[in-house]
This record gives sequence, structure tokens and C-alpha cells, in this order.
Amino acid sequence: MGLHERAAELYGDSELVLSSGDYPDTSGIETAFDNAVKWLHGKRVFGAAMLREKVIDSLVKETAAFLSEGIRQGLEESTISDAMAESLRESVGVFSGFKTFHEMKEAAGMLLDEAGNIKPFEQYYKDIQTLNDTYNKFYLKAEYDFTVSSSTMAARWEEQQDDGDGRYLLQYRTAGDNKVRKAHRELEGITLPSSDPFWDKYYPPNGWRCRCTVAKVRAAKYPATDSRQAADAAEKATAGKHAEMFRFNPGKQRAVYPAYNSYTISECNICPKSDLKLAGKFKNELCAACQIIREQAKFITEPTKGGELRVHIRHGKNEREENIRIARHFTDKYGQEIDLLPRSNTEKCADAYNRTLKQLQEYKQCATPTKNAIDMALRDANRKADHIVLVIASDISEELLTKVIRERMLRVKRLQSITIVKDGKDIVYTKEETIRKKFKINWADLK
Repeated sequence: MGLHERAAELYGDSELVLSSGDYPDTSGIETAFDNAVKWLHGKRVFGAAMLREKVIDSLVKETAAFLSEGIRQGLEESTISDAMAESLRESVGVFSGFKTFHEMKEAAGMLLDEAGNIKPFEQYYKDIQTLNDTYNKFYLKAEYDFTVSSSTMAARWEEQQDDGDGRYLLQYRTAGDNKVRKAHRELEGITLPSSDPFWDKYYPPNGWRCRCTVAKVRAAKYPATDSRQAADAAEKATAGKHAEMFRFNPGKQRAVYPAYNSYTISECNICPKSDLKLAGKFKNELCAACQIIREQAKFITEPTKGGELRVHIRHGKNEREENIRIARHFTDKYGQEIDLLPRSNTEKCADAYNRTLKQLQEYKQCATPTKNAIDMALRDANRKADHIVLVIASDISEELLTKVIRERMLRVKRLQSITIVKDGKDIVYTKEETIRKKFKINWADLK
């Protein structure tokens, strides 16, 4: 069955859950789509490697940003762990990547006329609008609804894991109105421990626009359902075309969407994504795209006035905002491309990789005008990177700063340069410059 037939089965069985005013603005996606098809018009094909092109990645990121608003909406009344939040955002990025891959493959298939010639852009752009409506209006809103409900249930699952030594069970509940589909009514009232394998497959949402939920109840008040009978009932209740796509637990898998969804293949459910063995086994272009999509999904693009700033979803939470401000100085002023890197609990890691300069960089902001503060920053940076960006946010004197930097740079082995930033101006010194006897910092030299 083709993608659109499958989507019709999944997305077209009921009205949208939210009113039109509850969806985020789609103008960012519309602009990114226009830019992508203009770029694509100059090509004859679209392949997996093209997902790395900035104009295509922009469409992926705009789609992910739209759906990420669904995560925010779904979590408005919940508090979740950082690990859960990171995984949900990554899941949205992966889903958006596969969606864009299919969208662009189909758009590329519309480039040629019946004679095999590239269509004039005006004709191509007119033809492509039906594709835009399908992917970025109809499908997108259904996917947003699912993002909201799936995120809500992921948070609920995390909250429900303290079972109080068997005092509590989990109970499946529908919305209880006449809109509840018959299949889901069969699951009403099933009550089992959170450890029961039933919840691996049948924790809500159990379909697009599913409004079911799970409540934590006292075992003394609600007797447990027979586990085998519950599984048999759920198997029958959720049987049908593509039902296996919804047999997952968003909280347990820490994912907004199941591995097998409207843009992937059933084998994705069994793929060990850590080593992508299926990519070699099935020789499928979707599998070839998977590695690129998963790599890019780990980064969120931040708005800048120039260049590009990507922040890894596992970049240090406590330093995130400060490092974004520092990186924006270089993206906005020089158009540099910078990645803020993931933190590590076991290794000393740099804050950033400057793709323009091809440098691992450590960012430090010093607000204390003392020798010790500067020296500690340099020593720590030397353990993490070859280059340090030192933001001076104090009234430390030029003389003291010069003295501390020269003394420490004479001792360190790894640091090769230091970039000093003060009041929106900056200057770069190589290690060779800093260890010279005549080395002297002058604020007037910063540009």
C-alpha cells in the first residue's frame, strides 16, 4: 500500500481534535517548502544525501518546530525529566526528517512533464501546491494532534511509575462519550500493574486522535484484570490495517511516534537503531536516509541574524542559554556556523564545534575580576578543547588579564588560541602571541 493510501486509513477517519485557532502558525513551514521546491527545480532527482542540504534541512527543522509546539502543549500541566524531554524532541526531529524525505521524493517525481522534460517553474510550482496542501496542512494537523496526546501520555507514564509497593494499579479509561470508537470501548476499565507487558503495546494513544487515558488507582478499590485476557481483548480491539503502528508506549519508549509510522516501514520496529543494521540488510533508500535523519535530529537550530547555530538536545542545561548568547556573537557578527555539543557524564567535552573555523571551542564567561577566576577558566578549558572563547563580564584590568593569560598559556599544552570578547567586541590571540614577553592586552584592540 502506498504512503497516501496508508495515510488516508490513518488520518482520515475522524475530524481534527483541535479547533483551527489552536494550531501553531504554519508560515515558517510554507516559506521553507517554497525555498525547497525552488531549489529542487534545478535538480532532476532527490536522494537521501540531499537531506544534508541547508534548504532541505530547513524544512525538516520548521516541521519539527511546529510539531514541538505540540509537545509543549501536551506538557502544559506536567513536569517531566530532562531525559524524557530530550527524547521526545529527538523523536519529533526524526519523524519530521522522514516526512520531509517523502515529501521531497514526491516533489522530485513531479519535476518532469510527459515528454521527460523539466517543467517550467511556474507550472511546476502550480502543480506542487496539491502536495503542499496534503503534507503541510491535512497531514500536519493530524500529526500535531497526535503529538499533543502522545506527549501528554508520555509524561503521565513517567509520573505513574511509583507504584507504592503494589498499592496502585493503572486503569485504562476512554473519554466516555459517543465519539469513542468501538474498538477502544473494549479496553475501558482494564486494570493492571505498571509492570505488566500489556502497557508496552496498549498504553494510549492507540491511534490518531485517540483521546483515551490511563489513571492511577488503588489496588484495594479496583481488582486487577487478568493479564492474558486483557492482552487478548486489546489484540482484537486494535486489530486491522496498520494497527501495529500504534502498539507502543510513548512514555516507556520515550518517543512521540512509534518506530513504524506513516513515513517508515514495518521493519523499523525491529531495527537496532544504534548500529543501523537494516540499512545494509534491506538496501532501502529510506534506511540510507535514516542515519542522516537521526544525526540531524539531535540538533535544534536556533534563530540567528547570520550564519547558523545548532544546539544538541543534550547540550548542558545549566549553560545552554549562556552558550547560545556567546555563539550568537560569532554567528551574527561573522556569519559563522557553530554546533553546541552534547554534554558527557564521563568525559571532559568542549562546549562547541565551530564548523567555519573547524575548531573545538570551550566557552567561558568570567564575571569575577580576579586572577583566580581567569586562571581556573583557562585550566578547565585546556582539559576540554584546543581553543577558548573568554567573555569578560567584569572590570578586570588589562594588566591583570594579560599577566594571568600569559602565565597560564606558558604552562598549558592543549590550548592553541584564546578569543577575548568584551562589550560586543573581540580579538583572537594565538598561543605563540600570548607567551611572548611583549604580549599585552589593550581593550582598544578589540574590534
